[in-house]
Amino acid sequence: MSTVETSEPRVSTRSVYITFIFLGVAMATFASRIPQIRDHLGLSPSELGLVLLAIAAGSITSLPLAGHLVHRFGSRAMVGTMAVMLGVSLSAAAIGYHFGVVPVVVALYLYGFSTGAWDVAMNVQAAVVERKIGRSIMSRFHAGYSIGTVAGALVGAAVVKAGIGVTWHVVLACLLVTGAVVVSVRGFVPDETEPEPGGGTFSALAAWREPRTLLIGVFVLAFALTEGAGIDWINIALIDDYGTTAATGTLAFALFLAAMTVGRWYGPNLLDRYGRVPVLRALAVIGLGGLLIFVFGPSTPVAFAGALLWGLGASLGFPVGMSAAADEPSRAPARVGVVASIGYCAFLGGPPLIGFLGDHYTVSRGLLAVAMLLVLSIVLTPALREPDRAAGAARSDLGG
Repeated sequence: MSTVETSEPRVSTRSVYITFIFLGVAMATFASRIPQIRDHLGLSPSELGLVLLAIAAGSITSLPLAGHLVHRFGSRAMVGTMAVMLGVSLSAAAIGYHFGVVPVVVALYLYGFSTGAWDVAMNVQAAVVERKIGRSIMSRFHAGYSIGTVAGALVGAAVVKAGIGVTWHVVLACLLVTGAVVVSVRGFVPDETEPEPGGGTFSALAAWREPRTLLIGVFVLAFALTEGAGIDWINIALIDDYGTTAATGTLAFALFLAAMTVGRWYGPNLLDRYGRVPVLRALAVIGLGGLLIFVFGPSTPVAFAGALLWGLGASLGFPVGMSAAADEPSRAPARVGVVASIGYCAFLGGPPLIGFLGDHYTVSRGLLAVAMLLVLSIVLTPALREPDRAAGAARSDLGG
């Protein structure tokens, strides 16, 4: 029995890391080929934004259902099933772009559906493992996602440089991702599904009525837009506005992702020492500064420096928001589903908004829309305070 108790957290932790890493690989693999797909289809920035909107539409469709589905079927079944759907849909997009925009839009909708449900399920499992370990390691799981994106982006840059076609690249990557994840989810631990104190279960509708959950959702929305804008538009902005090559733009994208990885890996130490609120406020300021440097920088090296700070600042907002939503185990699936639904609105509105602004100004100037939400996130950080710290603050206010 003792062997099982000591080995189970290690196995489940490794399994969760693998699911985060390979979701990142899949995302970066597709993102690294966006410029080539855009050029082949002859899309303007606003048209590209509308095509990418299909991903967000798919995610928004699945997210309201994800909490209920995870509660019913478990995170293990959900992640495994969605990994298969992701592999099929991205492969379809990589083949379909040869035939026009419509096959790409349909495939990206299904891709978005799979990533939304996958995201909620793996975050619920990650929160279970985090509680079993007793440390704030959620951001390290998300660092695994960032490691996957960096690996996918670097491979993408090499593949673009080598002139390898989009279809071969994406289909082979999808086979790797699906196979690895379907095997890894066998190590997941059972979800914590204990009933509410009065009996029954906590519904998603009830979570939508909680002010704290909604504030966390808006906070995650701000950081999701900050992260998503970098993922979707950094390489396009370097190519179009700074006049770099496609390979150079992809390297800036990889640098952004590398900075996010560093922030997420070292974040737990800062969070355990200083708490969520001061760390997240500091990172929001860093991200805002990096974004402004990227937009207004006079040269490509300065833009690279801005991308680095932008990625570092964006690193912890999404994972810490998921962790805050899952503070109470019995209510975690519903609350994570609500927060993810709000956060993913950034992926719904972000691409067309920045694409529209890119048509009328430049893509770089369009990214200034992100800055306003980063300022808002600084105001919202108290909603993410840890339960024990929040209780301590309440006692202090009462003179306890």
